Amino acid sequence: MFRRKLSDWSDLDTSSLVELEREGEEILGESPGAAPNGGSGYYGEEDDYDEDPIYIPCTEFYKPQHSGNFFKDGKTLIDFVLVWEEKVSSKKHKTQSSSKGSEKRGQQGRARGKTTYENYRRRYHRNLLKAGLLCEKEQTLSERRSLHYLKLSAPWEVLVYYAEELCLRAPLQAQPNPDNNASDRFLQRLYLPNPLYHHVPNKPLDYYTCAFRKSKLQRFLGSECQATYFTNTQRSRILYEILSRTLYGKRKHAEVGIERMVKEGIYTAAFPLHEGPYELPEYEVAPESLNPRQILYQYWSRWSLWYKYQPLDHIREYFGEKVAIYFAWLGFYTAWLLPAAVIGTCVFISGVLTMGSNTAAQEICESGKKYQMCPLCDTCKNWYISEICPMAKVGYLFDHPGTVFFSIFMSFWAVTFLEYWKRKNATLAHHWDCMDFQEDEERPRPEFAAMAPQMEQNPITGVKEPYFPERDRLSRIVTGSMVIVIMLCVVMIFLVSVIMYRGIVSMMMYHTGNSILMTQAGNIANISSSMVNLVLILLMSQVYTALAEKLTRWEMHRTQSLHEDAFTFKVFIFQFVNFYSSPFYVAFFKGRFVGYPGEYGKLMGMRNEDCGPGGCLIELAQQLFIIMVGKQIVSNVQEFLVPKVKSWRQRRQLAKVRGTQILEEPQRWEEDYELIECEGLFEEYLEMVIQFGFITIFVAAFPLAPLFALLNNWVEIRLDAQKFVCEYRRPVAERAQHIGVWFLILEALSQLSVIVNAFLIAFTSDFLPRLLYQYEYDSHLEGYLNFSLSYSPHSYVSANHTLCR
Repeated sequence: MFRRKLSDWSDLDTSSLVELEREGEEILGESPGAAPNGGSGYYGEEDDYDEDPIYIPCTEFYKPQHSGNFFKDGKTLIDFVLVWEEKVSSKKHKTQSSSKGSEKRGQQGRARGKTTYENYRRRYHRNLLKAGLLCEKEQTLSERRSLHYLKLSAPWEVLVYYAEELCLRAPLQAQPNPDNNASDRFLQRLYLPNPLYHHVPNKPLDYYTCAFRKSKLQRFLGSECQATYFTNTQRSRILYEILSRTLYGKRKHAEVGIERMVKEGIYTAAFPLHEGPYELPEYEVAPESLNPRQILYQYWSRWSLWYKYQPLDHIREYFGEKVAIYFAWLGFYTAWLLPAAVIGTCVFISGVLTMGSNTAAQEICESGKKYQMCPLCDTCKNWYISEICPMAKVGYLFDHPGTVFFSIFMSFWAVTFLEYWKRKNATLAHHWDCMDFQEDEERPRPEFAAMAPQMEQNPITGVKEPYFPERDRLSRIVTGSMVIVIMLCVVMIFLVSVIMYRGIVSMMMYHTGNSILMTQAGNIANISSSMVNLVLILLMSQVYTALAEKLTRWEMHRTQSLHEDAFTFKVFIFQFVNFYSSPFYVAFFKGRFVGYPGEYGKLMGMRNEDCGPGGCLIELAQQLFIIMVGKQIVSNVQEFLVPKVKSWRQRRQLAKVRGTQILEEPQRWEEDYELIECEGLFEEYLEMVIQFGFITIFVAAFPLAPLFALLNNWVEIRLDAQKFVCEYRRPVAERAQHIGVWFLILEALSQLSVIVNAFLIAFTSDFLPRLLYQYEYDSHLEGYLNFSLSYSPHSYVSANHTLCR
């Protein structure tokens, strides 16, 4: 029954909440104990309180549960599932194999490995039972393979113990949870309908919370409802903590934790269950009766919802704060791309509309045979500047006063976007109670534990842990850095190869004698070389990512966070050079070392490249379009097809194992095992950060970049949502308060964009020379063409060459 109505909860004295939090912190700080299995002891004693406890009915916490998420008794909730596969050898196969000695020895070795794995699993299961977990085993047999599923559940006593140790947040008082969206509030003030809003059922309640304490259990809301008090994400996190601490072998060999067991193949998978299927039932049901996964599918991941707000509270409740913050950042970034895309498109359209007022292009088109230009290669003939009339007009689209304004606007946009994201991030962190979140003391990585040469005592926990000498790690980091430099040199070699390819293609076009090919030789060479460059970029990305992972593992970083930071740094440095080296070359180096008639600069016997008829900015725009948009198309196709192909292969293999049982409806754990393992968020962040660089660093040359980024991100949000809801096994919920090191990278890119765009305007664009001519000579730019062209030197003419410009 209610002791206090829901409407009266806001009347609770908030000072008592602060006091309760403070008391909990004091108890935590005073607790000296250590529990079995690596855990800390219980904290504090039972206290008596004068205030009445707060009760709420169990129905307030009830979430629809799928019947397949329970043990056979129909009551015990499955919190985690461990899966392993075993090969079943037939007698016929054994007889044939025994005829060959080498195969027999190999079979004996595999048998020993199989026995070792069985012993590890048996010991691990025994330790899980000692830790207080409930276990239930299922098995699926076929002629060649058998699948084993170990279902795990944590009883109330275990949940309470580890909730206190992990400092899980416990609800004290309910509070209003309105939709906190700036655009929605703005439209409400204007009394306008909001087409972006849609009602999502079963919105999670919002609470004042503090760290969980068993001694204060009765003070927390819903504490009398043991079955539903802890959310499924909290339960799976507790189970994962237990699984990560439990021994399966010898502690001195660091044979501990589910991560290492999966890495070594002792188990093939370990995952919490999804809360039912994502498909909607065939019969009509009330939206409130849908399970959380169905709600996310129906109100988030469907393609028709591309313009709707994301249900971030639902995402956070189902996948945890780390995944929710990624989607919050991606949605926030996409929303901020909208004004940038609109203004960039307007700038481009203004260039199209004012193309006829370009005096310099008009002079080129009307010059006829007035301006004879010097040959473009050693065996080429002189040509007239009027031949490049079309390209001169097109070049104006990417080099007019509007692009200068847009580059300045985007510099302010990038800085403002990051500042407002910090505000949004702080709001979400406060709303989700992870503002003061500190990551737990991390355990050594499984691979580190397996390969570390010695053991040393952890000064914090007092437990002996694997240790790798810092001096050896430093030498490996230096060696790895040298490998990175070599790989960056390989990128430069590919860049030089692409430059030479452009020169060869241009010469081939000029020697055809075809007037059209000769006129368009530069465009053909630039576009084809950009496509070749894109292929090389994508291939090198795959090679280097694999190499960076091996180097990072070889460096032997102790924790997963240190490992990920080192890996992120390596990959981003390489991808930065890989993706941006060619645009940097076109923007700042191409056409700077051409020389002059009679003294042309050469590279390996070939004349150095000069900018094409429309200038370097149009070539830069072509490169940015091909590399940026091409990368987005390839990435989206991969993200759409690869998970489906992997999932199809997994289902096909499991169908062979199930055999005659295939006609029966698969169990929940079997359906989830058919899905693919969650691949994390690294690739998603990396893709968006590279895109952010394209739309900020070189935006002066390509004002349509934000538009293409916006279109891609609308697709990206739904692709990622479908992967998490439909294709991936459910990941263990992780807490986070921000996007981590990626924000520092975004800040560095935004600062770099200011410098690069300023240099583009100053050294690559014709904006300043035109401005100077307007100020000094003619405000209408009449005669600017003749002003911008120089004559060939006297020494060149005296060597029996025609005077040219």
